[in-house]
Amino acid sequence: MSALARPEEIACLTGIAPWKRRRVAAMLCNPHGPVVERDPMRAVATARAKGGALACWATRVPPGLKGAARAAKVPLWWIEDGFLRSAGLGAALVQPCSLTLDSQRPHYDPTGPSDLEDLLQTAAFDAAMLARAEALVALLRRARLTKYNLAGAPLALPPGRRIVLVPGQVEQDHSVLLGNAGVAGMRDLLARVRSEEPDSFLIYKPHPDVVAGVRPAGPGERAALHHADLVAADASLTALLDRVDAVHVLTSLTGFEALLRGREVVVHGQPFYAGWGLTQDRAPIARRTRRLTLAELVAAALIVYPRYASVRSGAPCSVEALAQELADAGPAAVPSGMRALVGRMAARLAAVRAGAIR
Repeated sequence: MSALARPEEIACLTGIAPWKRRRVAAMLCNPHGPVVERDPMRAVATARAKGGALACWATRVPPGLKGAARAAKVPLWWIEDGFLRSAGLGAALVQPCSLTLDSQRPHYDPTGPSDLEDLLQTAAFDAAMLARAEALVALLRRARLTKYNLAGAPLALPPGRRIVLVPGQVEQDHSVLLGNAGVAGMRDLLARVRSEEPDSFLIYKPHPDVVAGVRPAGPGERAALHHADLVAADASLTALLDRVDAVHVLTSLTGFEALLRGREVVVHGQPFYAGWGLTQDRAPIARRTRRLTLAELVAAALIVYPRYASVRSGAPCSVEALAQELADAGPAAVPSGMRALVGRMAARLAAVRAGAIR
């Protein structure tokens, strides 16, 4: 197994959205600082001078950064949100409480191994770690926690029917673009699920960023009812996961959250949690050969791989401490109205600064 990326080896950060720079820098703090640089050439030069790695938010890579880092022989590492992130959406500018750091590629990129994939493929977990993972699963179930911990309405479902959930995703997200395994968006996914589940009561739940209006719906997504029996935009995700018989996903983290609740999970794409014998995989990755227990998957993905910070203080904490804080705080409302407008404006400004919009 390759060594996990360690924050103490980071010399410089770049590609971090302004609204979360302070939080990310604090979560990755070390004797180097690390310094935050907007200019990619200065970032590479700073990392080289300090003799450390350069860490960049995986979806905000400045033009020329990869080539410059490679030429300078500076290790380039990837930052992303963790899998128990916050009470509220990042697209609505809610600060992250967990981060992942990877020395190979973002965890959602299945084109090659990541540190997380290597961990899942090779790591040995002792009895104490596995017991901790099992206790964590029980805590997450009891506290009804998910990645964003959003409030939602209860939903009446038909008795005597097999209930299948399809969680929506933002089609321009890198996890979808890289890990779709040939599925052409949410409408194609729904068509495939309906073909496999002709008699099931099929629920489509759009991504919360789309519901909040801070990210665009995919082409054809508004025609979801052509395949689904119900579009449940405002339904509680935890209530749905408690009730459904199966979840079909592309790369959505909802599949992982469904595994935590003992649900049948069918995966049409290639997320990090597929390929280990816990899911039904429609596009398996040949290099993932190990068979894992749920406790081993949780130990790697929720305990060893991410870093966590307290909601209240921002200080480093354990995943269990963060989970308890989120449980105590209760679910957050999905942003709407002025909050959604602010989120859209912030996202557009970030894209302009990154050169994505001229």
